[in-house]
Amino acid sequence: MAQPTFRPTRAQKGLAVRLKVNGVDRNLDLQPWTTLLDALRDRLGLTGTKKGCDHGQCGACTVLANGRRVNACLMLAVMCDGFSITTIEGLAKPGELHPLQQAFIEHDAFQCGYCTPGQICSAAGLIAEGRARSVEEIRELMSGNICRCGAYPNIVAAIEQAMAKQAAGRS
Repeated sequence: MAQPTFRPTRAQKGLAVRLKVNGVDRNLDLQPWTTLLDALRDRLGLTGTKKGCDHGQCGACTVLANGRRVNACLMLAVMCDGFSITTIEGLAKPGELHPLQQAFIEHDAFQCGYCTPGQICSAAGLIAEGRARSVEEIRELMSGNICRCGAYPNIVAAIEQAMAKQAAGRS
C-alpha cells in the first residue's frame, strides 16, 4: 500500500505579514499562531520587548501598535498586518534618548530592569492618549504594567516629568 502524500495546508505554509517596525518595513512569513511578541523577538531579533507571563497580565511585552499600547503576547502577528509597531528600540532618536528613557534614568525608575521596556512603551502610549492628568490617573492607567521590584513611585515620577516636559514643549 502506498504511503499517503503529505500536502501542507495554507496554515502550515505560513502567511505573509507586513509590519513597519520602528520605521522599517518588514515582510515576514509567519505561522498564523505566531504572536507579535514572538515575531519581534524571535524573527526580528528585537529582544528589548520582554516575555514575562505570556498571558497579558504583567505588561513586560507592551509595545505600541499604530500608536496604541498593546500586550504583544496577546496579539497574533497576522492581526497586525500593515500596522506600525514601535518597540523600546524604536523610541529613541540616534544619539538622543526618548524623554521617558531619560526620565527613568534620572528618577532611578528601575531596579532589575526587566519590566522597564514595557513600562516605558506603556507610558509613551499613556502620554499620547492624553488621559492622565494626575498621579492617581497615571497609577490607574499604568496598572497593567507590573514591577516586581516595586519601583512604582519612581516610575510615576518619571512619567510625570516626561508629561511636564512634553506640555512645556507645546507652550
